[in-house]
Amino acid sequence: MAKVKTKFQCTECGYEAPKWYGKCPGCQSWNSMVEETETVVKTQGRNSPLYDSKDKPLPIIDIDSGQEPRVQTGIGELNRVLGGGIVPGSLVLVGGDPGIGKSTLMLQTSHALTHSGLRVLYVSGEESVKQTKLRADRLGALSAELYVLCETNMERVEEAVDQIQPHFLVIDSIQTVYLPEVTSAPGSVAQVRECTSRFMRIAKGRGIATVLVGHVTKEGAIAGPRMLEHMVDCVLYFEGERHHTYRLLRAVKNRFGSTNEIGIFEMGEDGLREVGNPSELFLSERPLGVAGSTVVASMEGTRPLLVELQALISTTHFPSPRRMATGVDLHRLNLIIAVLEKRMGMFLQTQDAYLNVAGGVRLDEPAVDLAVAVSIASSLRDVPTKPDDVIFGEIGLTGEVRAVSRAEQRVKEAAKLGFKRVILPEKSLKGWKHPRGIQLIGVNTVADALAVALD
Repeated sequence: MAKVKTKFQCTECGYEAPKWYGKCPGCQSWNSMVEETETVVKTQGRNSPLYDSKDKPLPIIDIDSGQEPRVQTGIGELNRVLGGGIVPGSLVLVGGDPGIGKSTLMLQTSHALTHSGLRVLYVSGEESVKQTKLRADRLGALSAELYVLCETNMERVEEAVDQIQPHFLVIDSIQTVYLPEVTSAPGSVAQVRECTSRFMRIAKGRGIATVLVGHVTKEGAIAGPRMLEHMVDCVLYFEGERHHTYRLLRAVKNRFGSTNEIGIFEMGEDGLREVGNPSELFLSERPLGVAGSTVVASMEGTRPLLVELQALISTTHFPSPRRMATGVDLHRLNLIIAVLEKRMGMFLQTQDAYLNVAGGVRLDEPAVDLAVAVSIASSLRDVPTKPDDVIFGEIGLTGEVRAVSRAEQRVKEAAKLGFKRVILPEKSLKGWKHPRGIQLIGVNTVADALAVALD
C-alpha cells in the first residue's frame, strides 16, 4: 500500500526535519530547506536486486580474496588516482566547479576506453547531442563504439543501457536525471538519492563501470545529500582555477585504492593533457634571489612533488595582524608563527603574514613546516634563500625538527631536477643510501635550519 510522506530537507547538507526552518539547524544556511514529497510503497520481498537470493553467510576464511580486475582508462593520471585503473561494476562520483573540465575529462576517458574494445554510453543531461559532437570534434574523441544520448528521464536511460549493453557508462550530470514517480524536481535531494540508488543497482548488478558527474555547492562540496558520497565506491574532485591551465584530480574516497594520489593535467585547446613532470612545471616560473621564496619537497601519495612556497611579511597598521594562507592550512601557519616568536625571538605581532603555494597545489602534510618557517624568516629579515636549496621537515612546539617519511624519494626528486643542497631533519638521514652530486644537511632545530638556509 502506497503512502505519501512529506518532509523538509536542506539542499546544502541534507539535514531532514518534519517542518520548515528559515535557517538550517545542521549547516546554518539560510533558505536552504525545501519540501520533499515522496511515495513510500511497502514491499513484501526481502531480497536486494544487487545480490542473488541464494547467497548465504560464509566464513570469511572461505571467501576468495582475489584482486579486483581493472581496466586501464588510457589516461595515466586518471589510472593513478583510481588506484591502477577502473574496476568493472564500480560507481564513481566526479565533482568540480562549473567550467573546470569535468565533461572534457569524461569525454576523453570515454574515447580512450573505446580503443581497448569497450563500448561506452555517454548520457548528457545538460548538452544536446550536437553540442556533445562539437566538443568531441574539438577533442578528437570520435569512435564508433562511443554512443551519446541526451536524456534526463531515468527510465529511458535504463532502456538505453538495456539496448546498447555498454561496458562503461557516464552520466553528466546526476543532478539533471529524474524519476517520474518521485514528485520532487530534478536535482532535489530525493531525486538525487533515488537516481543514484538506481545507478548503483545497474553498476553492481550488471558489472558496468559507471561514472556520475556531480555539481558542487558554493562551499565546494558535492551538491545533494551527504549519503550520496557514502553510496558510491570512489569520490573524485577536479580542482583548479578556471582562469589557469593546471587541473588537479584528487580522490577523497576510494574503496579500491589510496586517497593520497593526485593527477595533474594541463588544459589546452585540444583538451586535457597529462603532466608527466609536475615538479618541473610548478618551478618553471620561480623567481631567483627573492626573499620569502623557498622550494619544498612534498609527497602526494607515492609521487614526490617539488613546489615553491612564497611568504610575505609586512608591517601592519591595525591592532590585529592579518594571517592568510593559500594551499596550506591556516591553523598550521599560526602554529609555526607562534613557534618562531617563542623559540626564535621573532617579533611578528605587528606583522601581517601571507603564505602562498605557487601553482594552485594544496599541501596537507606536516613535512612542509620547515620550509614555511624558512620562508617567513627570509621575508621578515629580507634575506633571500639560495636558489639551489630544497627544504623539508616537521616542526614541533619546542622548536625541534622531526623526521618525515620517504626522505629518499624527496631527495632523489631534488637531485633529478638539478638542486645542489637539501636541508632536512637529522634523523631522516639514516637507513638509506645517499645519492651523489647533492649535499644533504641534517638539522635538529629550527635555529639550525635558519642558520644554514639564511647564512
